[in-house]
Amino acid sequence: MDLRKLKTLIDLVSDSNVSELEITEAEGKVRIVKAQPQQPVVQYAQLPMPTAGFPAPAPAMVATPGAVVEATPAEAAGHVVKSPMVGTFYRASAPGAAPFANVGDTVKVGQTLCIIEAMKILNEIECDKDGVVKAVLVENGQAVEFGQPLFAIE
Repeated sequence: MDLRKLKTLIDLVSDSNVSELEITEAEGKVRIVKAQPQQPVVQYAQLPMPTAGFPAPAPAMVATPGAVVEATPAEAAGHVVKSPMVGTFYRASAPGAAPFANVGDTVKVGQTLCIIEAMKILNEIECDKDGVVKAVLVENGQAVEFGQPLFAIE
């Protein structure tokens, strides 16, 4: 959704007696709820894309140094870094660049682990616990949801 359109909708809700507005478009859904007078709250959720009957590819199990390790959060004992937003997950700052963090890397609080692109804005996601990266739980370029596990830190 265009930012100008979103701003206009927020202003309309803010200036009216409407307490909640929900709009669904092709790529997403926007819900604006007036939390307090003159202070609306915006929630954005990306809708799942139709798969047109194609099965999802099976996750690859790769055991090479620096490779992505597939694991479920339950299997990934230790601390899990979760996505703070909906967007697209990127392991590096640019295509072809070295990833911010690989499996086996020692990471510190505040160190950038990945980037999540949301609404054309690149957001650096920082580590919130010192430790060693045990698993990368998301594929590069994959869409992520709010609260989705990204990394397992041991």
